[in-house]
Amino acid sequence: MMMKRLLSFGALAVLAACSSGPEVRYAVPEIAPEARVQIVYRSVEVRDVTLPSYAELEQIFIETPEGALESSELLWADDPSRGATLELSRALAIITQRPVASEPWPFESYPDARVEVRVEEFVASQRTSEFRLSGQYFVASLEGRGRDGSGVFRVNVALPAEAGPAEIAAARGEAMSLLAEQIAREGLR
Repeated sequence: MMMKRLLSFGALAVLAACSSGPEVRYAVPEIAPEARVQIVYRSVEVRDVTLPSYAELEQIFIETPEGALESSELLWADDPSRGATLELSRALAIITQRPVASEPWPFESYPDARVEVRVEEFVASQRTSEFRLSGQYFVASLEGRGRDGSGVFRVNVALPAEAGPAEIAAARGEAMSLLAEQIAREGLR
C-alpha cells in the first residue's frame, strides 16, 4: 500500500517535470462550509495569512515518508498566501453571515475585529496521507465588542492513497474551511 502511494506521488512529480506543454496550475476549489456560527462582531478583517517559507512558493510541496519536504514541480494557481487569505475570508463570511474581508479593509466603516493567522505547517503528506494545517490565530477586538484572544489549531484532512493535485487542492480548501469554523467558534464568540 505504501509503495503504491509512493509510486502515485512519484509518478505525479515525474509527469509534471517531463511535460513540455503549457504550464499547468492547480486552483483550490471553493468549499462552502455548512456550519453557521453566531459571533459578537458585526464585521471582521482577515490579515494576510503568513505561511512557512516553503509554502509561500508557488510549487506544491509534498512531505515524503521520511519527513522531507520536496517540491513536486506542480504549481498552485494563485499566490499561496493570497489564496489562503481569500479562502479563509470567504469561509468566515459564509459561517458567520457577517461582512468579512481581507486586508486592506474595503468598507467605509472600520471592522469590529481583526483576525491574524500564522501557519506553521501547510503540507500534503505521503507519510500520514493527509493535508496538514497547523499554527496559531489571533483575534483583536477593535471596537470593544469582544475581547482579544488567541488559539492554536491543527487541522488534518485525509488524502486518498492515489492523491493527485486536484485531491491535494480540495483537501487544502477543506482544511481552510475547517480552520474558519474553529476561529468562528473559539475566537469570535
